[in-house]
Order: sequence, then C-alpha cells, then structure tokens
Amino acid sequence: MAKNQQIAAIRFLFPLVLFLAVLLCVVDGKRFSHTHDHKIRRGKWEGKLKMKFYHKTCPQAEDIVREIVSKKVEANPSLAPKLLRVHYHDCFVRGCDASLLLDPVAGKAASEKEARPNLSLSGFEVIDEIKSLLEKKCPKTVSCADILTLASRDAVSYLYGRQLWNVFTGRVDGRVSLATEAARDLPSAGANFTSLQKLFAESDLDVVDLVALSGAHTIGTARCGVFGRRLLNFTGKGDTDPSLNSTYATLLKSKCSDKSLRLNSSAVVGMDPTGPLSFDSGYFISLLQHKGLFTSDAALLTDPSAANIASLFQNSGSFLAQFGRSMNKMSSIKVLTLGDKGGEIRRNCRFVN
Repeated sequence: MAKNQQIAAIRFLFPLVLFLAVLLCVVDGKRFSHTHDHKIRRGKWEGKLKMKFYHKTCPQAEDIVREIVSKKVEANPSLAPKLLRVHYHDCFVRGCDASLLLDPVAGKAASEKEARPNLSLSGFEVIDEIKSLLEKKCPKTVSCADILTLASRDAVSYLYGRQLWNVFTGRVDGRVSLATEAARDLPSAGANFTSLQKLFAESDLDVVDLVALSGAHTIGTARCGVFGRRLLNFTGKGDTDPSLNSTYATLLKSKCSDKSLRLNSSAVVGMDPTGPLSFDSGYFISLLQHKGLFTSDAALLTDPSAANIASLFQNSGSFLAQFGRSMNKMSSIKVLTLGDKGGEIRRNCRFVN
C-alpha cells in the first residue's frame, strides 16, 4: 500500500517539477535580456544575405562544403579552430569578403596574409579544395567568402553531428587585400576592454557579441610568444600579471619557459585549460577562475556587464545559442553581394579574376 502511495506521489510531483524547471529557464532567459538591455536583433548588413542562396544555381554547394570539411576535421580535429580563426580574421578587415584568402602579388602592397597577426594562420588548402570542386560542378557561382563562412561553421559543428547555427549566403569576393588594414582592424590579444568594445562596435557588434565571440577561444592553441609578457615580464620587472590565476600561471610558465624562466616563444599551449578541442562553455568556466590566456580575455572581467554575461555563458546551452546568433552578425559585416561595386566571384580563391 505504501509503495503504491509513493508511486502515485511521484506521478503527481514529476509534472510539477518539470513545469517549474521550464519556467525557471524562461525566467532566466528574460532576466538575461532585461538585465543587459539586449534585444535579439539582426546586424545592419544581415538583410543582404539569405538562407539557401545557391538552392537553384548550385544546389549541392553546401553539401560539398560539409562533406569535405567533415573528412578533414575527422582526420585532423585541430583544423576546426584554424578555419574559425581564418573566418574571424577575414571578417574584421573589409568585412567578410575573403580578402584574407588572396595571396601576395609581386610588386604590389603587402596582402592581409602578410600582416603579422595572420602569419600563423592555416587551413587555406581546405578552402582551395572545396573551391576547385565547386568550380567543376558550378563554374563562377559560389563565392570564396561563402565557402569560408560555411566551412568554419561545419568545422566547429562536426563533433556535434549537427549544424550549430544557420549560415546565410549570397556574398561575393573582394578584390583588395592590404596588410596595413589587417594590422589596424584586427582585435589584439593584448587589448583592454575599451579598445575591444570600440573595435567591435565599429562592426555593429555589441558587448554580448563581444563576449560570445570571445568564447571561440574554447578551442585551439596559441604560441607562448603571444602572451608571454603576462607570465614573465608584465611590468618590465620580471613579474606576472596579478589578474592571472597563480596556479594557472605556474602551469603556463612550465610550458612556456625553461628553468631560468627564459621564454620559449614558439612553444604552444591550449587556449582553454579545460581542453583545446571541445567547443563548449569551458572557456567561460576557466575565465571566471581567472584563467583567461590573453590580456583580451582577462579584460572581459574588468567590465561588470561583460563579466555578468560571461558568468551566464558558463551554461553551454546559453553560450552555443548566442554564439550562433553572434556568428551570423559577424559573418555579415560589410558584406558585398551581387551588384555591389568591387565584388566578384573568384575562380581561384587566392587570386582576383
């Protein structure tokens, strides 16, 4: 009899508990939007793009991108952060126009590839392979800019077995690529919050986008030379950045320097101590423990609003949902579309037509 009463009680309480859990999630979501005065809105350039742009002109385009990228990432998981980084670096300079993919040309000004922040980029050969196949299937139809945007999404999504966000297409490729613009416009790993916020705002990205997109540091690696000063010579006196978790700093020193604390600039460490190949909220969990690798990571905690958002993004579901929205805004920055001056569909992603 008692057992039957327990079963009846569980059957009664379970729906109530489930309802309260769902209600709590909704309230948390509303509190996020209200607290940060952040309304979900499209970026100012997003309206120029659309879903399935190649549905009629090259219906297999997105499948081809996904199939090639999936095979490459399966064989080499480190490719995912590499392609994502190329996409980031392309979009912040002249917008998402594949100008970063252009090779240097003798006798002309240095290209974006030659800018110091871009010298360590890789993965270009994957874009070349995709473009080559698409040119055979659908000549002069699919832009390098769209290929890069789709490839970065598919690379990050591979381990999930599903697309983490939708990609809008219809971009064309730019014809200008300048190292000077890359040096000027790319966010720096040593930037403070004010600089980051200003740079992102110039591309119609707000503080929520800034924090969410910083979460890309949850995958990938970095050379010790990029952040070595934080570890070994923060103020020029052989000291360590006091905002860096001391235990984490000790670990980084063991990986980035010898017993005499001489920096090995070429040594490599994961950007997220919870794991360099897992695209999740580990970055934010580490960040809130003061284990952000770069000065620009630590800078997020110097602004109360950004720090609060970072705290909310310790929940992987919240982070992934906003990351997808912010990626759509970022990947539409200053896009060129058919009919825009200065745009074309390149036949080879490394050279203008």
